[in-house]
Amino acid sequence: MSPLQVRSAFVYDKIINWFPGHMAKGLRLITEKLNAVQVVIEAITKAFKEYKDQDVVFTSADEDVNVKGIIKYLAKKAKLSGTAADKELTTTVMVVGMPNVGKSSLINSLRRIGVKKGKAAPTGAIPGITRTVAGTIKVLDSPKVYLIDTPGVMIPHIADPESAIKVALTGAISDHLSDEEVIADYLLFQLNQAKDYSYTTLYKVKEPTDDIRVFLPQIAKYIGALKKGGEYNLPAAAQFLIKQYRLGKLGRLTLDDLRPESLEEYLTAEIQDPVSRRQQKKADKIEDRRIKRMQQQRKIEEQERQDMDRDLDFGAKL
Repeated sequence: MSPLQVRSAFVYDKIINWFPGHMAKGLRLITEKLNAVQVVIEAITKAFKEYKDQDVVFTSADEDVNVKGIIKYLAKKAKLSGTAADKELTTTVMVVGMPNVGKSSLINSLRRIGVKKGKAAPTGAIPGITRTVAGTIKVLDSPKVYLIDTPGVMIPHIADPESAIKVALTGAISDHLSDEEVIADYLLFQLNQAKDYSYTTLYKVKEPTDDIRVFLPQIAKYIGALKKGGEYNLPAAAQFLIKQYRLGKLGRLTLDDLRPESLEEYLTAEIQDPVSRRQQKKADKIEDRRIKRMQQQRKIEEQERQDMDRDLDFGAKL
């Protein structure tokens, strides 16, 4: 078998915009409620530990790993914020983060351990399950601590196409926006870059390949994904592969280039190309204005519908 020839770069130039109405509304409601909140829990990765003067608790809500660490932290914060006379004082905590990082799962885990009660926040494997800022959910009886679940929020658009597809691969953006077969191709590219060919044994692929057109039919054959007439169902194969990655079946794969020289190249480009940064800021402002106009238009349309409903109700009463 000849050595595998792999791509040196992944060519993709589509800019993904994903800022649905519920996300814009959620961001506004989060801002409005911040004054009533004593603690903010941000669902984020280990990279956050590099920030100084921030309290970080590492957990796995799916397996209830170290969730008690958060419970103890919340209890400590609640006790510090009250006095002996404030027996009825409650502490309100807000859970925030990007879409599909496990905010609702964390809330359910805290509730299960803190007050021995069942699921309170809906969860799912797709972004956007939580679509509004929810009411308070009790997670501790003494001292009293309540949580607020929030929808995942992120920047309106990601200017760098490869960064956008990384976010899509993790499940923070709806798959259909960037094409599931393209996401699967990027996953194959990353596996080959890491020289991780375990997919050959896992899915009975003949040999390592860097061609998604060769790879997906073999995945479809492995899972029995066929269309009418016996044709391989490639979208189904792509969906299967993406799900396998998200479930951890393909191991721990870091999508960012962690080589020191890669960071140096990035910083050099940032310093040498201030024009592109100004252009990006300008593009961001234009996109923000567009979103605000859409939100205002929705409000006007909603008001018009309400006025029409009132007129119809009034006419019916006459």
